[in-house]
Amino acid sequence: MHIIIYEDGNVSNLFPATAARPAFALNVGTYTLLDLVQKLDAEIEVITRPHLREMTRLDNPGLWEAGSERERKGPILVLNARIVPHVRLLETLKTIVKNERQGVVRHGQEVVCACLTTAVLPNQLIGCSQLLGWIEDLQLDRIEADIPMFSYAYDLIRYQTSIFNDNIEARLQTGQYKEISDGVFIGNNVKIGQYLVTDTSDGPIVIESEASIGPFCYLHGPIYIGRKSRVIEYAMLKECVTVGHTTKIGGEVEASIIEPYTNKQHHGFLGHSYLGSWINMGAGTCNSDLKNTYGEVTMEINGQRKSTGMQFVGCIIGDYSKTAINTSIFTGKMIGVCSMVYGFVTTNVPSFVNYARSFGQVTEAPVDIMIQTQARMFQRRHVEQRPCDVQLLRDIFELTRHERQIANEPLSL
Repeated sequence: MHIIIYEDGNVSNLFPATAARPAFALNVGTYTLLDLVQKLDAEIEVITRPHLREMTRLDNPGLWEAGSERERKGPILVLNARIVPHVRLLETLKTIVKNERQGVVRHGQEVVCACLTTAVLPNQLIGCSQLLGWIEDLQLDRIEADIPMFSYAYDLIRYQTSIFNDNIEARLQTGQYKEISDGVFIGNNVKIGQYLVTDTSDGPIVIESEASIGPFCYLHGPIYIGRKSRVIEYAMLKECVTVGHTTKIGGEVEASIIEPYTNKQHHGFLGHSYLGSWINMGAGTCNSDLKNTYGEVTMEINGQRKSTGMQFVGCIIGDYSKTAINTSIFTGKMIGVCSMVYGFVTTNVPSFVNYARSFGQVTEAPVDIMIQTQARMFQRRHVEQRPCDVQLLRDIFELTRHERQIANEPLSL
């Protein structure tokens, strides 16, 4: 079997989470879509936006490369990169392939999944528009299957809480863990501080190898803590928290996704939020995830107000951004890539800005400064800064140039 995962034009609705990573690399419910698909016996090929291609190729050396001498071996499954990484997806895909029938799964007019049993794709690299046009020309029958997709950035929070227990239970069935107390499972070389309090009445707690939990911490499952992560003393992690590998986490965190290499190690509240990689949250930084009216949270997406349909939504923060001490982020706000944030965040924050709007100052952050900052961060974690990492920041700077037109913005609550 051959699987093609492609990014379509609607990945822009998931910004800033997808500015510096492909949609199939978003960690929701402890898995990415690529993580799940790699559990199938298949060659995997990906079609990403141009600025992500080299980084994706280097970070995933096992992926099938179009244009090679090999040919795709059928059947071929074509998957939208915005598919929610729910573990139940695997059985759905197996059923579609087992039926040996060509067809397409749609949400409205959007292609979610296509199964090709007889058609042969050309071996050269295929772009998204070419691929979708080719599928439409086949006039495939519709397949009825329940395969949810992310439509907007706030859906990351919606599905984080709804699929978390299913996914973490699947991890426990396939992983090698030791149960040290009721519902608490650890990998190898995990360090547990004294006076840890755990509550697994709502789901298990999984701590991967070489992670450490400081003394006097409180963990209320379900929780997933990635390898080599540090949970600082007196931290409180509560219900549906995903901590990526090599992170530092402190304070109070609830129902949130924290991607690898991000630091939130000081006192402060983070709730119902998504943090990309290489973020640093200053001491005392807090976000609001509930309106004073207890009503549904609305967010501004591509200049339009969207009702999330949810009562609890915090913030979405892109990779490499930083908050100063005592920063306060209002409900449902988004912060772009490589921005430095100070004071009160009352509006969405573009990428590559120094945002001190409550002090009357918003300026552009030069890309060369952010590249120097990237090098220093990488060095601290013994990570090599590659040419593709530098080019990624330059590309995102150009791609987000239109965002930085925020003069005379009204206060937006």
